[in-house]
Amino acid sequence: MSVLALCLAGPLQAWGSSARFARRTTENVPTKSGVLGMLAAAQGRDRAADVSDLAELRFGVRVDQRGTRIRDFQTAHHTETGNAMPVSERFYLADAVFVAGVEGDGDLIAALHRAVRSPVYLPYLGRRSCPPSRPVDIGAFDGTDAVLEDVFRSVEWQAAEHHRRRRSGERRVALPVFMDAAEGDREKNSRRDLPVSFDPRHRRYALRDVKADTVEVPNPTHRAPAAPSHHDPMPPLGGD
Repeated sequence: MSVLALCLAGPLQAWGSSARFARRTTENVPTKSGVLGMLAAAQGRDRAADVSDLAELRFGVRVDQRGTRIRDFQTAHHTETGNAMPVSERFYLADAVFVAGVEGDGDLIAALHRAVRSPVYLPYLGRRSCPPSRPVDIGAFDGTDAVLEDVFRSVEWQAAEHHRRRRSGERRVALPVFMDAAEGDREKNSRRDLPVSFDPRHRRYALRDVKADTVEVPNPTHRAPAAPSHHDPMPPLGGD
């Protein structure tokens, strides 16, 4: 098995799994359908193309920097008639950073890695108005033992420098991860986030089970607290 790791960082991200009509929400972490859509676009697949091979990949996300949820309020007019369109609310994650990974067959992972490094269509973070601020590619990890959990433990913490400094007192940082649940996992949640078809005429998504966990990674900005200075107030006061 192999794993492809991606850095998803940008001023804004939007990962909707149940967004409809005039209220476009975002999940707190990237969705499997959103990331697989980005990979399919990198390969240049048509929207109506088969994505069943991508849907079979095991998927997970590590939260390196949670970000802040913000709301935008949009108005628009029809380009031909000039009529006002319905006012819409759009939600985003601002200043968030994630590491997303897909695990599966080595040949497919290698093909996706090549596509990410030279994409046919440029990547965006869930919505076209949300370009990444860094290269998306972190790397491909090969070998029979390459699994998502190990990759999430080995990839360096991707949070911004200002965010790292706030946690400089921690030698290791605990980061939440959300992964495809395996059969037998008890603690899991279901969401309609498994792509069946991206065809805009009839987009279809199946249910996907997600489990939450935590991994620890080293903090490169860790600074040991300074030793307390010895302070003896008695000599200036003439005491012993």
